[in-house]
Amino acid sequence: MTAAELHRARRLLCALQDHIRDALIAAREKGTAGFARVAAVTAADTIYRVDRIGERAIFAWFEKNWPRRWPVELVMEGLEGGAPAVFPRGTLVARTVFKCILDPIDGTRNLMFDKRSAWTLAALAPQRGAETGLADIVVAAMTELPTAKQWRADQLSAVRGGGPRGLVAEAVDLRSGRRRKFFPRRSRARDFRHGFASLVKFFPEGKSLLARVEEELWSALYGRNHPTALVFDDQYLTTGGAGGRAAARAARHDVARGVDGLRERGAGAAGAAGAAAADQKIFVSGRRKSVRRKDGAGRAAQFTPPARRRCAECGRDRQDGRA
Repeated sequence: MTAAELHRARRLLCALQDHIRDALIAAREKGTAGFARVAAVTAADTIYRVDRIGERAIFAWFEKNWPRRWPVELVMEGLEGGAPAVFPRGTLVARTVFKCILDPIDGTRNLMFDKRSAWTLAALAPQRGAETGLADIVVAAMTELPTAKQWRADQLSAVRGGGPRGLVAEAVDLRSGRRRKFFPRRSRARDFRHGFASLVKFFPEGKSLLARVEEELWSALYGRNHPTALVFDDQYLTTGGAGGRAAARAARHDVARGVDGLRERGAGAAGAAGAAAADQKIFVSGRRKSVRRKDGAGRAAQFTPPARRRCAECGRDRQDGRA
């Protein structure tokens, strides 16, 4: 693909996600959405009504807007076991040019209870059949799905090989539709002290063991018996909200050092699980940063959110653009 074609594809994914966001907001404003009702239970996940609203928005948008000269196959939750979703309709999968990988709502439960933003994630890769993987992605986009009280929603998109200029970050004013660019920046924090950091433990199963792993990890990094709280726990139920893609060497080495320490010390069951955690996803967010780590020797990435400001009315911290 040429650079112009890549950026056209990026704009298409952004337009798709704008449509998903606006469809969900419209359904919520009507007051009849029933976001939290269970629509189906699959082998992969529980599907809620809010998910179905997103799926319908996706199919309607592709029917109307996707270029016919770029036949595409969709891959997303909710399509397991059914006929392939291909646009234009009736196209054979073997004749498609692209595979579009979608997570329509990353953080469903956040959104359906109006607790925190969710995100819609999309990426485009050349069609290689069953061999298509994340390493083939050439264009990606993520768009914030806001809570009812937000007037601002962020959108980030990028093309492969574009460098810093290939990343586009915009804040959308939901009241007027106006967009303005902002510039994600690397965090300057060198460790996790006095920031937010969490091991992912969303579900009851295994939570007590993971909590022990977490305790041993921070102990390996910073020791025990601190007079004040050193690291705070806050889990965000969406990988989209957890971070972007800037390098974070300090955080990477910090966690790696802690996991290695657990291995060396052999801290019983918690130590064994800590070593196993090196092969699982660990999401960490710190002072104006978020770090995503995949494995003990892998790469870390971080994203700096908008600066927090003190609300004059309630005295609470809030992010720029959020109530």
